[in-house]
Amino acid sequence: MLKIITSGMKLGLILFLIQSILICIDGLRDKKTKAAIGIVLGNKINPDGSPSERLQERLNKSIQLYRADRIQMILVSGGFGKEGFWEGDKMKDYLVLNHIPSQKIIVDNYGNDTEKTVVNSIRIMDSLHYKSAISISQYFHQTRTKALFRKKGFVNIESASPIYFEWRDGYSIFREFVAYYKEAL
Repeated sequence: MLKIITSGMKLGLILFLIQSILICIDGLRDKKTKAAIGIVLGNKINPDGSPSERLQERLNKSIQLYRADRIQMILVSGGFGKEGFWEGDKMKDYLVLNHIPSQKIIVDNYGNDTEKTVVNSIRIMDSLHYKSAISISQYFHQTRTKALFRKKGFVNIESASPIYFEWRDGYSIFREFVAYYKEAL
């Protein structure tokens, strides 16, 4: 019995390692495609109302894509954070401060989690007749995000991630491994 459990644990560890490597490769690969819209997934807002460093890097990536003419619009999506701010509004403020025209930014303040962002983004894109999008988030988040879009019927989704790493990425990769099998399949 102990051998079966040990074998199962080894198999689980191997699956985790392979999937984690695939998540990282997928998230770091940018196919350099163009799309109608870039979707920036929310993250923490600092107590002073500024975007956290991680969120700033996502927003900077959207600015880079916009200026490279890879996206025509930017959709910012997040919820109401414990810091007391609507993430989408603060994300828009940052983009406007960085010379992105206000009329090129769409705010979704009800993207409280990845799945809600996906559902809200598809609804918004359908209303505007947009057929292509680029997800903008951390590399470890992209595989599940794109899988959720495809699961909901939106297949023309690619991703672009900022080159930004933190020590807590290890935990985040583990969390994404679990969430992928829980939500995206």
